[in-house]
Amino acid sequence: MTETLRTEPPQLRGRGTARAELITDEREFAELAPAWERLYRRCGAVTAFQSHAWLHSWWLSYGRAGRLRLVVVREGGELRAVAPLMLVRRPLPALVPLGGAISDYADVLLDDEQADRWAATLTEGLSAAARSALIDFREVRPGGAVERIYERWRGPRRRVRDSLCLELPGASMEELVGRLPSGKAQRVRAKLRKLTALGVEQRVVGPDEAEPALRRLLELHRLQWQGRKVTTEHLQERFSEHLVRSVVPMVRSGDAVVTEFRLDGSVVAVDLTLLSPLLAGGYLYGAHPRLRERKADVAVMLLNACSRHTAAGARGTLSLLRGDEPYKRHWRPEPVVNQRLLLARRRTAPLMSAVVCDVAARRRGKALLRSWRERGGGRP
Repeated sequence: MTETLRTEPPQLRGRGTARAELITDEREFAELAPAWERLYRRCGAVTAFQSHAWLHSWWLSYGRAGRLRLVVVREGGELRAVAPLMLVRRPLPALVPLGGAISDYADVLLDDEQADRWAATLTEGLSAAARSALIDFREVRPGGAVERIYERWRGPRRRVRDSLCLELPGASMEELVGRLPSGKAQRVRAKLRKLTALGVEQRVVGPDEAEPALRRLLELHRLQWQGRKVTTEHLQERFSEHLVRSVVPMVRSGDAVVTEFRLDGSVVAVDLTLLSPLLAGGYLYGAHPRLRERKADVAVMLLNACSRHTAAGARGTLSLLRGDEPYKRHWRPEPVVNQRLLLARRRTAPLMSAVVCDVAARRRGKALLRSWRERGGGRP
């Protein structure tokens, strides 16, 4: 079902026939793919997590009937903006981005040509679509297009910190190594020579080979984490279905790269890197324990492969995505904090206040727990 929400704000009327619509029908979501793809190519701030292939596949694996809420802006039959959202009711009624916890960044799509105009129309549409729900945009990378919506929002709004991401400059592996202190740089170069001496070979797979390579990635991922703490969602069948279904077309369109690593003729590791105009990000990998048994440094191997997509200024950022794992810190990355943008209408302002209070309470709780552990309370 498609519902027309609102015409353009008065100050922008007369410039065309742009209109905001609310789409709640799953079939219409699927049919948007060609127009969505054209819009995606006109959005400089997007990440691969806003591609139609990723979000529609996510919906097929994780969506719930009756909850789809796509706010779109069209003009002359062409898609000019999209806010890909869904309705949740717990703990509070809210419109939240599609993509969920398995997506590192959330955003809206805005056509770069006349972006301010499309942002104004999309803002009006979002206000109408929200009704009695809070709009809760989590995991917004600084500079994301949804910041234009936040700036124009006429109701209550709040900005709070969300997940930490670590980022490196878009550079070659040699340049990244050159940023390290001399002792660490020497050790990394020795590890690169070790990979060469072992005979580790890497190969980017084509679209026709992507599906079996991704299934091999998931098998190796399960194997490498066997008996250790792991993100359990990565082991679920619905995640496997989503990853294969979304990434194969993304490889074909150039929004993802799947790389196989071979040793002694066998595939011992597979890496998935997602690409967008601004950044390349290593999303998921699987590596056979045999690599570590042979003293191969997997982290160095993967970064060496990923950096090939940012060398020569192809992309400005090599993102290590969310998480503050110690191995990432070895590369002296820049910490970048995602934002959580909360947008409310007057009647839903109390919902926003409840979320802000919950965020503050959780942050205090984590700080207290960290302090307790640092004082020795975590030791048996």
